[in-house]
Amino acid sequence: MLYFRAASAFLISAGLLAAPAFASTVHHATTSSSLHHRHRLMAHIRSHRLHGQQAIDPERVTQIQRALIRERYLTGEATGKWDATTVAAMQKYQADQGWQTKLMPDSRALKKLGLGPDYSNALNAKNSNFGDSPSANTMSASQNAGFAAASGVNQ
Repeated sequence: MLYFRAASAFLISAGLLAAPAFASTVHHATTSSSLHHRHRLMAHIRSHRLHGQQAIDPERVTQIQRALIRERYLTGEATGKWDATTVAAMQKYQADQGWQTKLMPDSRALKKLGLGPDYSNALNAKNSNFGDSPSANTMSASQNAGFAAASGVNQ
């Protein structure tokens, strides 16, 4: 029994003394890996391109300025430069309409100033008046019957 206790004590003490020898060490490979990752991240940031419109075309600025002058929100001549005076006039115009006042013009403001999109050169705009579609009363009976049959509505 004494032999068993001595052997157990020896094994336990050997295990405690040997544990630090088998402990894992810190590898320095993570440092080079993180440097590589950081390098790739910085390269991505440098190569990142901004998307969307970054500035307003000077010709468009001139149109906006003329419309703001016409509506008495801006004085002087249209310069084609999106300067602080133009920004303030556009913000005031948009605020008076109850719209947002961010730095870029709101599409509703541009439409109300008469500067909305121009579809006159669109592919489907040729020989079109963009009028209302004809009422059911002006369509022939056979055409009405064809629409009703196609929609599954019984008359």
